[in-house]
Order: sequence, then C-alpha cells, then structure tokens
Amino acid sequence: MKAVVQRVGEGTLSVEGREVSRIGAGLVCYLGVGAGDTSQDLDWLAKKVARLRIFPDAEGRMNRSAVDEGLGILVVPQFTLFGDIRNGYRPSFTGAEAPDRANALFVAFQDKLREYGIRTVAAGVFGADMTIVQVNRGPVTILLDSRA
Repeated sequence: MKAVVQRVGEGTLSVEGREVSRIGAGLVCYLGVGAGDTSQDLDWLAKKVARLRIFPDAEGRMNRSAVDEGLGILVVPQFTLFGDIRNGYRPSFTGAEAPDRANALFVAFQDKLREYGIRTVAAGVFGADMTIVQVNRGPVTILLDSRA
C-alpha cells in the first residue's frame, strides 16, 4: 500500500459537482492499494497515518499527530500511485490491485483509522472522477509505502 499524506487546513471532495466529504484541519490521505497487499500492509499504513507526528506542539515543532489533536482524515482512493512509467510515457497500472479487492481494502483502511483513534474519517468515492479541494498547511507532504 502506498499513501501520499498532506497536512491541510481543510479539504473537500466532490463527485459530479456534489460535495461528498469534508474535513476541517487534518490530513488528506491519497491511498493506493497494490496487487497482493495484505491486512498487515493495511494495519501498518493506517497506524502510521493516524500517528504521523506532523502537527506543531507548543514550541512549534512537528511533534503531534491527528489523533493527539483530534483532527480528521479525508481518504481518497488513488490507484495511480501505482503508475509505472519505466517504459515510455504512458503509465502502466499493473501494480495496482483489482478494483473489487482494492475497494474492500480502501473501506477497511477507513475502519482501521477509526480503530487507531481518528474520530472523523471522510472518504472519496472508489472509481469515481473526483474533485478534491484542499488548503495545504506548511506545506507538509509525506510519502508512505508499506513495502519500503
């Protein structure tokens, strides 16, 4: 599993012009499910995202997590994180998991975030053409890969 996690002041997600999800301050997590990803990948990544210490403490150092701050996470399914452009310019997505299994792990990832203490978990729509508007803070962007 791969994730691109960004610290935001707010984030909204719409499908066909209709708002589907919204968070205030927190994280936007673009989540890619790879072929063969397991529950261990899911657990490792959800724990890392929930406990990622990228929010400022009283001294201004990045030392607090979304759990510590009581912030939300907007999870966006993004199979394109597995795009492979080693051969040419058109990405190949053979490294991404099949849609049915990927969607199941996408839903399970949200549940796991809740288990790790995230009270507000908002989500995108699997397989939809989504519009995401976010206000990046910092900016702070972290790349995570359960297999790295």
